Parts: sequence; structure tokens; C-alpha cells
Amino acid sequence: MEFKELKELLERNRSYRRFKQEERISREILAELASLACLCASGRNLQPLKYRLVEEAGECDSVFPLLGWAGYLADWCGPAEGERPAAYIVQCLDRGLTSDPMCDEGLQLEAITLGAVSRGFGSCIVKSFDRKELARILELPEDIEPRHVIALGVPAEEVRLEPMKDGDCRYWRDERGIHHVPKRGACEILLN
Repeated sequence: MEFKELKELLERNRSYRRFKQEERISREILAELASLACLCASGRNLQPLKYRLVEEAGECDSVFPLLGWAGYLADWCGPAEGERPAAYIVQCLDRGLTSDPMCDEGLQLEAITLGAVSRGFGSCIVKSFDRKELARILELPEDIEPRHVIALGVPAEEVRLEPMKDGDCRYWRDERGIHHVPKRGACEILLN
């Protein structure tokens, strides 16, 4: 892959919050995406993260109300019926191995979401959710702790990147429903 192709893939790898719910994602594709985590570097090479796949419509319906959506969009309570994720991948920590996954979470989340976008799907990494209830409904063993939920589906919205103005990092939607995401430029993140 050339640098230009990687950059384009990263530009398309946005947090989508509205999906074409009726376009389901198979268990095989979810397993393929989760398997990308096996290729990532791992702190101490411990590899303590596990993944729970959620693809059946009824189980997706049980997961959805446990998630928090778009903190900067205070007047929006999440995707409407028909715009909800078609599947989820739940990233979990095996506490029997460690209580500190170090940098593994982010590395593996990025690999999985890049894999999703390369397959034509959109994703949203959700950190705000009811962990206890999610563990209960997914029947996770006691030593398996859900850490992140990756919502997945075919995007049903447009997300645009734009330069950050006056240090304001809040994303927003315009009157046409286009989701705008301000980003710092390279000159703002390089220290020398």
C-alpha cells in the first residue's frame, strides 16, 4: 500500500453514527475484522484483548439502548430505528491475564475500523455504555470486561473533515445533516 492510499483510507475512517440498518453484516465478516487484532503489536506481547461478535438483529436490539451517542450533539439521542448499527464488535479485556492492556486497545480498534472501511462499512467506537448490563446480556464470563463497543454498518450519513478553528474540537451537524469534524493540522501537532 502506498502512503497516498493509507492517507485516503484514514480519511474515510470516520465515526459514523447513522447506518443502513437493514444491510446486515455476516458473522464471517465480523470475525475477519476482529482477526485483524491478531496482527497488531501488543504491550509485553500479552495479547489480553478478546472480542464478542454481535450480528443477530435481536441481540443488536438489546445492545443498542446501552450505548451513549455523540456527546457534543446534546439534542440528539442517537440513531433512529432504521439508522442503527447492523452489528457490533465488543472489545473486552481478559482480566485473568492483566488489568492493564497498555496501548493494545487503540492499536486494535484502529486496525478493525480500518478493515471495516476497506470493506465498505462505517464504524463508531463507543466508550460510553452500561458495562455491567452489556456483560450480563452478552453472557460474558466474570473475568471478561467489556471496554469498547464498535458499532458497524453501511454508512447512512456524510462525514466531512475540516480545519479546526480557534481550538474548538466539537463536531456538529449542519441543516442538511452532514456531520462536520474539525481536525488540527500537522503544523499544530508537530513540536519542532
